[in-house]
Amino acid sequence: MGVMKKIALFLPLLLILASCASYEHFRYITEEYEMPSKIFIVTYDQAWGAVLESMKKYDIDTKNQEAGVLKTRWMDNTNEVNFANSSSDTSVKAAKFKLVINVTKGFRNTREVTKITIYKRQLVEQDMLQGWKELRSDGIEEKVILHRLEVILKMDQKFRRLEELKAKEEIQNF
Repeated sequence: MGVMKKIALFLPLLLILASCASYEHFRYITEEYEMPSKIFIVTYDQAWGAVLESMKKYDIDTKNQEAGVLKTRWMDNTNEVNFANSSSDTSVKAAKFKLVINVTKGFRNTREVTKITIYKRQLVEQDMLQGWKELRSDGIEEKVILHRLEVILKMDQKFRRLEELKAKEEIQNF
């Protein structure tokens, strides 16, 4: 009976510890894979063109329209990271990031829509002994790019409407 009491006391403790570990794993997964994205009611080609337009200032490594993937090269952002952390005493020796943008075609009812997802991989180096460590993105740059894409796509739609009106007017005047 003494062994059964020990098991009865040990089993709940084991379950509590296991549930905490699984929650931490779940929290890490949800935080890690929560990437900024937005769905646009435009064609895939329009969205891809807007992505190319918005990424002109970045050093592009890979762009594959068929796969819907655009990747930048590693870019230094040490000054920006140190400026953002200027209130704390810890500054980084070096920082770099790269962006991966995925463009996915889909449909809502009968309309074509396009989902654009942006993943920013941020690495920082405190000193040479520790090496590079991955730092979770604050999401600001990704949101700025998504906003820029929204503005570009809205302007593109307005230009298309104006061209359609102009074409109709020319046909009527002919």
